[in-house]
Amino acid sequence: MRVLLIHAHPVEESFSAALKAEALRALVAAGHSVEECDLYRRGFDPVLTREERVAYHDLETNRDPVESYVEQLLRAEAVVLVYPVWNFGFPAILKGYFDRVFLPGVSFRMKDGKVVPNLRHIRRLVAITTYGGSRFRAFLVGDPPRKLVCRVLRALIARSGRATYLALYDMNRKDAAGRAAFLARVGDELKRL
Repeated sequence: MRVLLIHAHPVEESFSAALKAEALRALVAAGHSVEECDLYRRGFDPVLTREERVAYHDLETNRDPVESYVEQLLRAEAVVLVYPVWNFGFPAILKGYFDRVFLPGVSFRMKDGKVVPNLRHIRRLVAITTYGGSRFRAFLVGDPPRKLVCRVLRALIARSGRATYLALYDMNRKDAAGRAAFLARVGDELKRL
């Protein structure tokens, strides 16, 4: 399967980077073709400009500023996201990726004024993430990142596609064994992609 692995963390020595490395290792070991998109290393600009917003619904030109990212997404049969949850949301760079790349004609199309999903070629969506707070704390605020992946992004992919949400909650208090167990869980899950 062609997998797009998107990573969003600025620190190369972070646990998020270790999760990305484990995801890459497991996917390659399982025989998948993996295309990496490390947003920080690539210097992705998350800011949707005035010009981009004005041209947002112009299907002839809206993807020009982010064409290489759009092409990666359109080649993928699976998308794996690796990122930390910050302030109960995506890191700004990942949110900006969605704002700039998930365009009309790319992730959705308009039909009679209604949004119609357009990433039907993607059969699997996996989010691998960490929270500084506990699962209970995330539950109390409605766990927006989980809902965005499992409801909003999931609705854009193939009807028969599956979304998997792997989260390490309360990471700030996890010891080395707890982190190693989560790394192993990530590897095991991606072997079955």
